[in-house]
Amino acid sequence: MGGEKNGVGLSQPFSSLSLLRLLLQFIFFTSPSIAKGGSSSSSSSSPPSSSYSPVDNYLIDCGAPQATKVDDGRTFKSDSQTSSMLSTDEDIQVSVSSIASKNSSSSSSSVSPLHLTARVFKGESRYSFFVSHTGRHWLRLYFYPLSHPLYNLTSAVFTVTTDEFVLLHDFSVPTNDSLVFKEYLINITSDRFSLKFSPKKNSLAFINAVELVSAPDILISDLATAVSPVAEFRGLSNYALQVCYRLNVGGQMIMPMNDTLGRTWQPDEGFMKFPEASKNASVAPKVVKYPDTGASPLIAPNWVYASAKEMADSGVADPNFNVTWEMNVDPTFPYLLRMHFCDIISKSLNDLYFNVYVNGLMGVSGLDLSAVTSGLAVAYYKDFVLNASAVSNGTVRVQVGPASGIESGTPNAILNGLEIMKMSNEAGSLDGLFNVDGSFVGRRTGSRVMRFVAICGLLMGIIAMMLLAIVFVRWQKRPQDWQKSNSFSSWLLPLHASHSTFMSSKTGSRGAYPFGSHKSKSGYSSFFSSTLGLGRFFTFAELLEATKNFDEKAVIGVGGFGKVYLGEQGDGTKLAIKRGNASSEQGINEFQTEIQMLSKLRHRHLVSLIGYCDEQSEMILVYEYMSNGPLRDHLYGSNLPHLSWKQRLDICIGAARGLHYLHTGAAQGIIHRDVKTTNILLDENLVAKVSDFGLSKNAPTLEQTHVSTAVKGSFGYLDPEYFRCQKLTEKSDVYSFGVVLLEVLCVRPAINPALPREQVNLAEWAMQWHRKGLIGTIVDPLIAGTINPGSLKKFVEAAEKCLADYGVDRPSMGDVLWNLEYALQLQEASSQPDSTDDTISKLIPLEQPCNKDTDGPLVAAVNDDPRVTLDSPLFSQIAGFQGR
Repeated sequence: MGGEKNGVGLSQPFSSLSLLRLLLQFIFFTSPSIAKGGSSSSSSSSPPSSSYSPVDNYLIDCGAPQATKVDDGRTFKSDSQTSSMLSTDEDIQVSVSSIASKNSSSSSSSVSPLHLTARVFKGESRYSFFVSHTGRHWLRLYFYPLSHPLYNLTSAVFTVTTDEFVLLHDFSVPTNDSLVFKEYLINITSDRFSLKFSPKKNSLAFINAVELVSAPDILISDLATAVSPVAEFRGLSNYALQVCYRLNVGGQMIMPMNDTLGRTWQPDEGFMKFPEASKNASVAPKVVKYPDTGASPLIAPNWVYASAKEMADSGVADPNFNVTWEMNVDPTFPYLLRMHFCDIISKSLNDLYFNVYVNGLMGVSGLDLSAVTSGLAVAYYKDFVLNASAVSNGTVRVQVGPASGIESGTPNAILNGLEIMKMSNEAGSLDGLFNVDGSFVGRRTGSRVMRFVAICGLLMGIIAMMLLAIVFVRWQKRPQDWQKSNSFSSWLLPLHASHSTFMSSKTGSRGAYPFGSHKSKSGYSSFFSSTLGLGRFFTFAELLEATKNFDEKAVIGVGGFGKVYLGEQGDGTKLAIKRGNASSEQGINEFQTEIQMLSKLRHRHLVSLIGYCDEQSEMILVYEYMSNGPLRDHLYGSNLPHLSWKQRLDICIGAARGLHYLHTGAAQGIIHRDVKTTNILLDENLVAKVSDFGLSKNAPTLEQTHVSTAVKGSFGYLDPEYFRCQKLTEKSDVYSFGVVLLEVLCVRPAINPALPREQVNLAEWAMQWHRKGLIGTIVDPLIAGTINPGSLKKFVEAAEKCLADYGVDRPSMGDVLWNLEYALQLQEASSQPDSTDDTISKLIPLEQPCNKDTDGPLVAAVNDDPRVTLDSPLFSQIAGFQGR
């Protein structure tokens, strides 16, 4: 893909004349009188890195008859001075004395003299540069369609490429009232660099000016933080970058003469989502300090760090809002975001904590600039990579807001500067999906695909028409008393007679209802079971036999819906049979919801619905039997053997996989709405499976942000945002799962009214200890000495993120699952065995037990029923909540 395969002028091996030309270029363009920043007269108070002289410094004013000096002091060479670099078939130049531009896509609002001349190319043409120092280089291109008596540059359509990257594909400037400026950062790895202009057939190409200038090696690191999902991103040097936005937040425009690297920084005013939510802050630039490593004047001038936007008093009751910037981008590319911070508003250290969000995803949680930089007014920056999949609606949204749950001064957040750079895609392009050789890299919707879609659509239409015809025929043949039977299937299909059963059919009870005319309380009968896959229909007699007439000795659990019995088939297979309370209207809703939900779901970590019974006013659900019962019984409240840390991690990972499947695996996601340790069951191999879908809801569609519904669930696990606003999202399950993680770690109920007030709520109590850095104090003593410190840290971090007050701050279940699997890997990688041996050296030290009158964990009696009733004095102030 190198230049020797592509083109004009350098397609043959170097001749001695060509080599001589390149050497002359090198000598001519690397004289010491280069742009600002290279002068030796820098202020002695500036850090050494504030001075920079680019090794490669090619500045070309295309079409100019003589050299052009611009406002910042740099001099651009004329066409005659750079003719050795250009390979083109015709010498076409154009120039004007002045232009009147109405607007500009460049970062400068003034008309540069560089736009007054241009080179025009009728065929493929190339600029070739000798590179004496490999690495990142600025490539800046200037475009303006000047008037020409023979050529209409507003109709020019062309492609601009380098040896490895496509910069512009089928590019044009259709009007002559726009100045166009394109700025790139390209990592050049060889000693020559080519810039090729390829006009479209029967069209033209043109260029007004070109800059190719070395950039400092420290400017772009190879490492950044990916935010979707949160991870370390390596390999930035493999990508070409295009600067889309460079903002001086809270300050004025910074012109190239005030920037060490000749950059222009725009004010941020036009990009604020809610300007009234913020206010400007500033200090004298000399106040800004640069650290020994990291931020420097080469990263951003002190003018950027000397101004900022902070939160303003917007007149809202809740001060915890976010300051938001939105920028329009191409949604098909990933982006590198560089954020600049400098705490110029705090009066003391450790007083400002805030969160940073990118497109609603957490970038940094609880950022304390004074802790990172060890001082105030010290420059700091951080790089983020945003995948194309996370760029929604063609917008990059950056937000800063106060961190919740951290005791500090007045809630506040700041941002000093922002840079957004487009990253090249899999085609090595910054404009489309065509690579440098012109081939398309991507998916085409071909005629075969269209034919396949058409055939599938036709078949589905025929099947739908056949089903409608069957329903119509059965409707015409419905019995006269179909309404009295209160069962949809009684007139539609005589299906019960065709059902096989799990039992031995000793009772012969199916014969009593050959056409399904039994009384159905819920309306779910064999039509749904057979045609929609809702499970096997059991007769009530079969279940009586399986449970020995619902013997109380067979009860293995009691829930809000009813009792759960252990049943056994004739062949010895065991079943879990949940019999609903016949007098409960709420039970009907849960019965229907459970069947609807579980009929669509099949997953290793979800309890499977085998069938149901819906006759004689009974509502009975039949599940696979989970021999080890609920997770809660293995943590506390029973005499079962305690679980090791690895077993607990495996169980949490299994439950997380089940919930992740609920949220993402179905055509429309499903919100469980009652995640807790009693609804996580264990089979004979301690494999975790999520159960009890009676309260589940379909997740919001793409057009919705939430589901508005009455609050239901179990106290202690309830998402506080859902409780306050009655707005349900998948993040409500994430919060509940965070409580489950703490319950697994600390082996105590989510709510225990018997404890002192500050310890009643597990989530609040555990997070208090975590913020003190003493989470090990409340870890289950039976496993505390066996946990790898890294594993514990990652596990608690996952729980903490799940318990964020606002859903937007919480991770997805996929991210939680990733963190838990990472915690398991850290545990397994530990060289120490999973035991409680006191000689283990690299495991968490267990703090001394606390006295009864301290904040430490207290032993209290545990009630087998984790639900807290509305009559509890602890929750007497809450109204309108439907508990289970």
